[in-house]
Amino acid sequence: MTTAQLDCLGPTAWGPPCGNAVLKALPEHFCVTEVLDIAFSGQGEHLWLLIEKRNLNTEEVAKRLARVAGLKVRDVSYAGLKDRKAVTRQWFSLQLPGRADPDFSALWNSDLQCIDSRRHSRKLQRGAHSANHFVIHLTQLHADVGLLDARLQQIAARGVPNYFGPQRFGHAAGNVLEARSWAERGALPPARGTRSRLLSTARSLIFNRLLAQRVAAGTWDQVLAGDCLAFTNSRSQFSAERLASDDPRLAELDVHPTGPMWGAGEPPVAAEVAVIERQAADTEPALVAWLLAAEVEQARRILRLPIAALTWHYPSPDSLVLEFTLPTGCFATAMLRELVTLTDEPGGGLESES
Repeated sequence: MTTAQLDCLGPTAWGPPCGNAVLKALPEHFCVTEVLDIAFSGQGEHLWLLIEKRNLNTEEVAKRLARVAGLKVRDVSYAGLKDRKAVTRQWFSLQLPGRADPDFSALWNSDLQCIDSRRHSRKLQRGAHSANHFVIHLTQLHADVGLLDARLQQIAARGVPNYFGPQRFGHAAGNVLEARSWAERGALPPARGTRSRLLSTARSLIFNRLLAQRVAAGTWDQVLAGDCLAFTNSRSQFSAERLASDDPRLAELDVHPTGPMWGAGEPPVAAEVAVIERQAADTEPALVAWLLAAEVEQARRILRLPIAALTWHYPSPDSLVLEFTLPTGCFATAMLRELVTLTDEPGGGLESES
């Protein structure tokens, strides 16, 4: 991870790393499976495919499916972007009104396979999956196992700060530099994909700045006066004043304080939280003005990331295997950086974990 990328993050919550390790020595060392809670209708004009890919990014798979099916790429949908140097299982849908299933047999090989196929009445929407399940194998591990075990137990019990990972900001934080350049010109990129990527980068940076302030103050997992709260797997939000003092859901990692995904509209926070969020936004005034001019609608993101069903074991003295599930849109690197300093193998940089 570059210095510029680190500047886009913030302090860790649980102290310095317990050691160091290599991430993604092989694609098989980073496995992700989408968790999809959808009851398929069994019929309809949309063909859904569960694809296992290795050393391929999501967009490339979509292009290959479109080419064989004789479709435009926009007619191939997926729930989220997944890493290239990894083994991932994710769903795609193809709109095929009045058409039989295409013959994709020529596509399948050791790096690309179809695990399941279903017909459905609706296309797959972005963010439709409920979670991502990870199995991560860290190698060349140099760490105190006792410290690691204690840190992992702490993380399982209390979660980690829900930072956007360095991949959101691009190699050497190139996305941030590009977003600032457009913001200073007061213009938006004409290409929709570039525009979406850079606006997302700007919002993620401001969120990370706010989260970093609360991690430094030790309040990232606490409820402050004026906080806006949310459930782990729900878009519904409510004022901190509505949380009873004896409500167990905060300690159970089901309810969390939230931070701003900056945009137009009045933030649903008050008192000291409103002041803290304004201070975070003031670190990037050009980006804030740019987001408002683009009429991006504000949203909220939980500050605390619960690590569900976390287990781990050591296959050898110098390796660690972690298994856990995260909500959509959250980054495994947010948890890994609380454990060890990571070194990527060449070509092993994370791209996305949505």
